[in-house]
Amino acid sequence: MQLGVNVPNFGPGTDPGVLREWARTVEGLGFDLLMVSDHVAVTPDVAARYPEPFYDPFTTLSWLAGITTGLRLGTTVLVLPYRNPLLVARMATSLNRLSGGRFVLGVGVGWARQEFDALGVPFTARGRLTDEYLGTLRDAWRSEAGPGAAPVPVWVGGHSDAAIRRTVRFGDAWHPLRLPLGRMRSVLTDHSLPAFAPRIALRLTTTVVDGPERPAGVGTIEQVLDDLDQLRLLGADTVVLDPYHGDPEETRRPDTAWQALTAVATHRRTPS
Repeated sequence: MQLGVNVPNFGPGTDPGVLREWARTVEGLGFDLLMVSDHVAVTPDVAARYPEPFYDPFTTLSWLAGITTGLRLGTTVLVLPYRNPLLVARMATSLNRLSGGRFVLGVGVGWARQEFDALGVPFTARGRLTDEYLGTLRDAWRSEAGPGAAPVPVWVGGHSDAAIRRTVRFGDAWHPLRLPLGRMRSVLTDHSLPAFAPRIALRLTTTVVDGPERPAGVGTIEQVLDDLDQLRLLGADTVVLDPYHGDPEETRRPDTAWQALTAVATHRRTPS
């Protein structure tokens, strides 16, 4: 099972130097995948958690591709209804080829109503548009596939019934975000999915965190390592760790996240 990291590409503490250090840290610790988030118009509902500067995911990942080597790069998640799907197909294909086949396209329907309004995209149609655009992506890639063309893996975010159907129909993996283990286990028991690549929290505590609604990745280092083992047993191909907890001021203190990632990497390398 591979491990990835969701890196903040936004916030008052994020600049090119910090993004470079994030990439060096993630790759240097032996993680397999670096992912970033997506917003286009940082409206008030977005800015409360993901304020400016907000670096475009395709531009950011293209730049990071040039300063990393074997690290896979991806979006968790691109809000698919925000962009023309043929443009997304072109950008994703270009990034995948330029990075040597290292790109993963994680997609979702989005949640920020004010941002949808600012972009002129109907909020209530976001699910239908996502399905339509995924079909367009698949058709575009099929039509241009030729010698040496590598398909771009598509991870479908969300855990609603519609998201599960979307994963089965269009996705290469189900990519739920920050769920308790029990919720993920239930979905996997009830549905036959192409693959499983969750994004979980990473919040280390000094005392045990109890309760069935505890998000995976929250608790002592022993709890987090056990969560990773449980996810491996559930069939996860990749688990993405998300050390950002919603306070933009955290982006000024990346050392805290780097210490948590170092703890996970170190304990996973150390025989029990």
